[in-house]
Amino acid sequence: MIVLNDLVGYKNLKIYQNQDWFSFSLDSVLLPNFVTLNKNISLIMDLCCGNAPIPLILSTKTQAKIIGVEIQEDVYKLAKDSVSYNKLDDQIEILNMDIKELKNKYNGDSFDVITCNPPYFRLNENSYVNMDIHKEIARHEKMINLEEIVDISHYLLKNNGVLAMVHRTDRLIEIISLFKKYGLEVKKLRFIYPKIDTESNMILIEGKKCGNIGLKVLPPLYVHNDDGSYKEEVLKMFE
Repeated sequence: MIVLNDLVGYKNLKIYQNQDWFSFSLDSVLLPNFVTLNKNISLIMDLCCGNAPIPLILSTKTQAKIIGVEIQEDVYKLAKDSVSYNKLDDQIEILNMDIKELKNKYNGDSFDVITCNPPYFRLNENSYVNMDIHKEIARHEKMINLEEIVDISHYLLKNNGVLAMVHRTDRLIEIISLFKKYGLEVKKLRFIYPKIDTESNMILIEGKKCGNIGLKVLPPLYVHNDDGSYKEEVLKMFE
């Protein structure tokens, strides 16, 4: 069932969601609050945009043009409807296409910033996948894998452009290796923890194309208090 919800705590922003598929997660709030944005950027791309939570949040932080890319047509339609409902068609464009085809649509060195909340899990013969195809594509590397995302991002980014990604901590070494392979210098890293005294389960990472060596590790981000409520820093991101 398709419903129109508030986009967490963002005033006057709504988002269409299908309750039978999946809802956007906290990851989609953390990433646009992590990525480096400055007044000089003019063009942003959000890969695997889903129903567009990241483009919508980014629109509250920048005047840059934002292009979201989503391969699933019915999810793309939710994103388009959300953008139109919020009267953001002049700033946000949603494309229904395979990320692997972007090299045929855009010249290289075109984008200032790329964000991506990708499928987290490798897909192999032993993978447990959800029977719902929307959830399977969102969670598993069925349509695109991590290396393809990094490769395409390197092609699309201008020199000194940045790729910011949210992903699982257990794939950090692989991510850093791929950033290095495709000429993205890791510049910023933050570990996310469900609570204090738990292991990190997520990371936020940003790489700069042809960037100089120099990594900044930000303070850890703890999501929940012991009673399950959100930490103050997370609550502020909702505002």
